[in-house]
Amino acid sequence: MSETADRDLTEGSLLGPLVALAAPIVFTQLLQVLYNLVDTFWVGRLGQDAVSALSFAWPPVFVLISLGGGLTLAGSVLVAQNKGADKLARVNEVAGQTLAFVTLFSLALGAIGYVLTPTFVGLIGAEAGTVVFEYSVEYMRVIFVGVWFMFGFFVFQSLLRGWGDTKTPMYLMAVSVVVNVVLDPVFIFGFQDNLLFSLTGLEGVEETLLAATGFTGYGVRGAAIATIISRALATVPGIVLLFTGTLGLNLSLSDLRIELATIRKIVSVGYPASIEQSSGALSYSAMTAVIAIVGPTAVAAFGIVNRLTSLVFLPAVGMGMAVETAVGQNLGADRTRRARRSVHLALAMLVSVYVVVSALGIYYARPIVGAFIQGEGAGQVVDIGAEYMLIVAPTFALMGVFHVIKGAFNGAGSTRAAMVFSMVSVWGMQVVPAYLLVRYFGMGTTGAWWALALMHAGSALLVALWFRYGNWTDNVVEEDEGVDETTAGGATVSPERTDGETVVDSEESATDD
Repeated sequence: MSETADRDLTEGSLLGPLVALAAPIVFTQLLQVLYNLVDTFWVGRLGQDAVSALSFAWPPVFVLISLGGGLTLAGSVLVAQNKGADKLARVNEVAGQTLAFVTLFSLALGAIGYVLTPTFVGLIGAEAGTVVFEYSVEYMRVIFVGVWFMFGFFVFQSLLRGWGDTKTPMYLMAVSVVVNVVLDPVFIFGFQDNLLFSLTGLEGVEETLLAATGFTGYGVRGAAIATIISRALATVPGIVLLFTGTLGLNLSLSDLRIELATIRKIVSVGYPASIEQSSGALSYSAMTAVIAIVGPTAVAAFGIVNRLTSLVFLPAVGMGMAVETAVGQNLGADRTRRARRSVHLALAMLVSVYVVVSALGIYYARPIVGAFIQGEGAGQVVDIGAEYMLIVAPTFALMGVFHVIKGAFNGAGSTRAAMVFSMVSVWGMQVVPAYLLVRYFGMGTTGAWWALALMHAGSALLVALWFRYGNWTDNVVEEDEGVDETTAGGATVSPERTDGETVVDSEESATDD
């Protein structure tokens, strides 16, 4: 155990291990955002139609990927809680079943997504027959062909996060992003008028390669090809490592043989998270459709600022994932007060950071947005995007609160609670108000931006109240098959609850802190 990179958050000081666990997660999340930012930066060189195509393409992709994302979260929760309960033999079984089931799930989704791509793009609001529509279809279909490489890394990252190792996924993601930075401009522009060669002083090499290959790039579709290749370079080594035992987890081929009892547990814990995540992605699709009422320039601005604010929000998502592991391990070990304390520490750190981030976002709004758009119509896109930053940036800390506390709910196995709060927030507090303000009050994108700010504030309030007064600390440590009651870490494990989860009932440990 000492030779692996995993962390046990159930003993000793909590602050240091929590930061050490969270930092690689946050950095990995930032690296994942860079995929989109790099795509947006290079595709932005093709003009507004290309940028708008990405804005139309990503929402339906996010919806389908999120369906499987909830299942990977179930793997993380079950690995963390079984490790905390010292059921180490069960950890590999859960990990193998998660990998096998999500693989089958992703292949099915990829096939469905490829066939229905034109329908999805049309539902978002792109007009069939336009350049934007064709670009969107090209991009999405490549992503769906290689969707397993995205799912596979999510599984790898999630399982190791539950185990307490967040550094290894970070290293693999870093390599993948570097490769993507290089491949993106090559596949988009080929060897003609490629800014990458100009920036690196390799114009002569570019001319030689163009003469030898005649390759002038695939345009928007090239960005998707580069992303899939780069993801594969992280996913394949990661999956192989799960079978070597060098990371602590030591899967075997027998662990991949489908066991219906375990799959039911994964689905029971994971389906609310799948609904939550896909609902969130679908709400982004709905927001894109609402903003499309204003016009394609507004959609281009929304695509840019959404990717920029993803850079801001994903550290909060990453901290929420760290809390997920801390809460899962401590509830598995029957240490409820320590689980709560991890949440308090994470909130204090994150809010402090967001005070600074919000100030920078407001002050540098125009140059930040302007860096991602050029050509005709760029000025209007920047105006709309800068207004977004001025209205929404002051609420960044509140969105951070939401993600951290939601991570606690997920770590406890209370994925249903997280699902309900997320759906109420994104639909009841964001999409519906945005539609009303845009359509009936004539506020345009300004109304949509105020709806987003309202959602950040309202969602933080909701989860904070449930964190304080709810029963989310009931955990999900599994019963042994065929036994009505067992013990886990000195706790009595009761029979199945009516909602399908298993509860650990015990006196709270006096050594939680």
